[in-house]
Order: sequence, then structure tokens, then C-alpha cells
Amino acid sequence: YKKSKGVPVMAANCLELHGVDMFFGKKQVLKNINLSVPIGGIYGLLGPSGCGKTTTVKIIAGILEATAGEVKLLGKQMPSLELMAQIGYESQSDALYSSLSGEENLEFFAALYGLAGQAAQERIKQLLGLVNLPDEKNKPVAFYSGGMKRRLSLAAALLHSPSVLILDEPTVGIDPVLRKQIWDELYALAAQGTTVLVTTHVMDEAARCHHLAMLREGRLLAVGTPLEIIEQSGAKTLEEAFLLFSSKEEAANES
Repeated sequence: YKKSKGVPVMAANCLELHGVDMFFGKKQVLKNINLSVPIGGIYGLLGPSGCGKTTTVKIIAGILEATAGEVKLLGKQMPSLELMAQIGYESQSDALYSSLSGEENLEFFAALYGLAGQAAQERIKQLLGLVNLPDEKNKPVAFYSGGMKRRLSLAAALLHSPSVLILDEPTVGIDPVLRKQIWDELYALAAQGTTVLVTTHVMDEAARCHHLAMLREGRLLAVGTPLEIIEQSGAKTLEEAFLLFSSKEEAANES
């Protein structure tokens, strides 16, 4: 048995993808994806826009169902409504109500998660502090900047203290000081047993992850710790490693 947020689970990994393919019509956007994500820690999906990162995390979160292959979360088959309740998901496009204030948005999402009363108010206050929005809590979200909306979306994803936190490009449009604060919190969550899955196209953010998978055009290029991936490629940096693996993939496809 391992533990995720104090809950024993019979699983060697938090998340497993086996032979996952995804088609939208005749277009194949994921090609034989195989991933094993350990319990706890921060796992990054690195790749350019359009490489399949968002589709992958939507399948993991149960929002989409793969065309082929198997997805298991905490040892159980996905999609599953029971398991989806253990997931916190921040999408790339902010799913917020612009006519409500920041605090009212969090109260609404808290109610969806079954949080109410003093416990809900304390959690909302805590998270507004974490994302540096306490002074903006009464302002309608329609007047929030893009970065403020990203921060509020992160707070909403964290409300119910999920076992698995999935963040799709979470720090886009956020200033460097607050980005560091958010990453510090992600490390703290991982240390407590939360499994954090982050998509990014930024190399320095990928380097912050405990484990990493590189994607390009729907295919996995490499998996491992950032250091392992650099060593596998013979490169000096993650960016150089990505370019080398991409070149090898192109050559293999051409042959």
C-alpha cells in the first residue's frame, strides 16, 4: 500500500496510461502514449502548443475518453465519477463566472465540492492569501487581469484538497515573484502526498519538476527526471535535449 493524501491505495503509481491513442475525427492527436506517474511529486508534461498536452490531461481528468488504450488513477479505471472527485483541475481557459466576485466564485465552487460554513470560509481565505488576491476578492472577475484569473482558477482547483492536482499551463501571465510562490506551494503539496501534474512549454518550469515527459506531435519523446533526460540525450540543457530528441523522432518517421 502507498498513501495519497493519507488515503491508502493499492497502486504502484498514482497514474498509468497504457497505449493511449486519441483521434478527433480522422486526425490523430495522441499516438501510443505510455506513462507511469508516481504518487506524490510534481510530474511535468513539456512540449509546444498543439503537441497533445491538454488532450492528455483532459483524458487523465476524465473530461475526454481516449479512443484506445487504458487509463488508471490510483489503481482504478478512468473515467470514473468517484475518482474525478479526488482531482483538482485547472484548465488552460479559465472557467470562472465573470459577473461574480473572486470570493463568490470560490464560494460557488466550494458548494459544488460539498464545502460549507466556517470550514469553507477559512479555506477560501487561506487560498485567496496563497494566490495573492485578498484585496481583490470583492471585485467582479470581469475586471480581473489574465494573471489574476489564472491565480483564482488555481485557488478553485485547490479548494477540496485533491489527491491529484492537474494544472494546464498554470503560470501563464503570472509575474516571476508570484510564480515562485506558487511553485513553492506545489512543492509543499507534493511533500504532503499530493500528486501534481503540470503542463508547460517553458523549459525553466519543466526543470522544476521531479519527473518529466516530453511530447511532440502527439508522441512521447522522452521520460525521466530532468537530469536523466539531459543525460539520455547527451545534451547540456533541457532545451537542447528536446531539440535532439525531436530530430531523432523526425528522422525515425522519415525512414
